[in-house]
Amino acid sequence: MDADGRFCAGCWSALRFIGPPWCAACHLPFDFYRGADALCDACEADPPPHAGVRAAVAYGPIARQLALKLKYGGRIGVAETMAGFMVRHASAAAADLVVPVPLHRWRLWTRGYNQAALIARAVARQLDAECSGDLLIRTRRTPVLRGMSGRERARAVAGAFAVTPVGQVRVTGRRVLLVDDIYTSGATAAACVVALRQAGAAEVTVLCWARVLTGGD
Repeated sequence: MDADGRFCAGCWSALRFIGPPWCAACHLPFDFYRGADALCDACEADPPPHAGVRAAVAYGPIARQLALKLKYGGRIGVAETMAGFMVRHASAAAADLVVPVPLHRWRLWTRGYNQAALIARAVARQLDAECSGDLLIRTRRTPVLRGMSGRERARAVAGAFAVTPVGQVRVTGRRVLLVDDIYTSGATAAACVVALRQAGAAEVTVLCWARVLTGGD
């Protein structure tokens, strides 16, 4: 990708864009059409708390490289590029409020910014929607989830998020678009969704740049 946020032909062709056919609940892509109401095995066994996961691309080398440029390389302009692809799966009419997955204050202090918040603000601008980066907070530090199983991840982030008292007033009865960069096991997103729903959100849809489709957030 060049400085203007444009992909070269090779990088573009290496991206796998996500779309139907997919699970009616979590939007996990299917290899073939199974029907409009078809569910994946995981959603059949345990319906998710969210209203779907919308990802621009499947996680792979190019998607990962772009995420790392934003997260650790200080290339904050990358957030606009990601948002441009992500908003194809969203609309202002389907979301009243855009909210990023929060960082713990210690990690925010060491990194200097929250990459999810940068993406969320870019998404909100492109949708002409309201964005709030302070109503959902991370109440405690959580361990690095890399290398953990899905069940271990869920335990590690359980109860780690909360909506502030002021945020509860703003979120009650509204449809929320929860924004993050990478969706892996869904543990972090699920914990955020639970907090938002408990605070009164009517529904929460997860919107991300890339989704891991195999293996393990």
